[in-house]
Amino acid sequence: MTENALKSHFIDRILLGDCFSLMNDIANTSIDLAYLDPPFFSAKTHQLAARETGIRYRFSDRWKNEHIYADFLFTRISRVKELLKDTGSIFVHCDKSAEHIVRTVLDQVFGAEHFQSEIVWTYKRWSNAKKGLMPAHQNIYFYSKTDTFKFNHLYTPYSDKTNIDQILQKRQRSKDNKSVYLINKQGEQVIGAEKRGVPLSDVWHIPYLNPTARERVGYPTQKPLSLLQQIVELVTEEGDIVLDPFCGSGTTCVAAKALNRHYIGIDESKEAFKLTQQRLETYIKPSVRRSDATKTQASKEWIDKCLALSLASIPFNRILRNKGIDAILVEHFNSKPVLVKVQDQSETLKEACDILVKAMQKKQSEKAFIIQTHNCHTNEQILPLLNQHLSLIVMPALTIKQALQS
Repeated sequence: MTENALKSHFIDRILLGDCFSLMNDIANTSIDLAYLDPPFFSAKTHQLAARETGIRYRFSDRWKNEHIYADFLFTRISRVKELLKDTGSIFVHCDKSAEHIVRTVLDQVFGAEHFQSEIVWTYKRWSNAKKGLMPAHQNIYFYSKTDTFKFNHLYTPYSDKTNIDQILQKRQRSKDNKSVYLINKQGEQVIGAEKRGVPLSDVWHIPYLNPTARERVGYPTQKPLSLLQQIVELVTEEGDIVLDPFCGSGTTCVAAKALNRHYIGIDESKEAFKLTQQRLETYIKPSVRRSDATKTQASKEWIDKCLALSLASIPFNRILRNKGIDAILVEHFNSKPVLVKVQDQSETLKEACDILVKAMQKKQSEKAFIIQTHNCHTNEQILPLLNQHLSLIVMPALTIKQALQS
């Protein structure tokens, strides 16, 4: 069988057996991303039962000594390196039990010069009865095969406490080497370049899967889907191939499928094999559970929905704690910020437009959009305000209501 045939034969499949032997049948330099969540050298037998089916998932993580464990990792990680494209990367998950061993093996196989990041996945945990500090993070080591690895810049939303001027204004270094806003000759603050948010750091705040999470399938070391999606998005493109040699509950493969990547998963447990296949066959993007929200939180979520429906795939930065602006588009107009305001449920359209116009003047904006959310019969009052600078976006639901009433 040719290498191309081998590549197509295993694509989008889950393989049952030891990954060391099965990886020998995968074509060299065919993988874009390898994510490994191997045994953690925890000296435990991990087991857990699924709530709905009662199936018990179990695997042993007991080793005679560190040398045997290190050799186990070395042989498999060495094979993974052969499978990776020159533009590929490897992410290896571990905790305090074996992080010193994992880092040493990765340095030996990939070279310390190809170490890219130590990602700290941090989360809140439940009460800890043991003596000592409660563990609230795990490590993920990110290595590239070469210096030409793929990397996509990801951004996270600005904090709720971020001042709008920190997003809009350009900065410079003062004589005292302090970061200050740049002022032009007219004494006006200078608008900065387009900003997509806060660049993703190496500390990831992603919730741990609690015992009642809808996403949980009963596998003892299951990781959150959002964690794996972020890894997949970071170093791959649509159509790339993702390999997980210890796929367990199959979260990596599900993340790859959700993001239109190909996947290859391997596990020696028949129960894990069946579980992963079932998740891939029935995968539906999980909805977010919401607790009882305060009025403020409910209003925020309502505005978020309005923005998402109205702006669709247009990139924007969400603005909070600002009466006149709910979002700023990433793309500027005439090198000036483009402002967006959602008509509040308590506002008339004229009141919302007046507020937005004042915000435009204050922020030197030459283009803004008002999102109309309800019909308050004052459209004729805002017609003089609507021009090349201020445009009206009518919510789809309102358009439907108006059509039904006509």
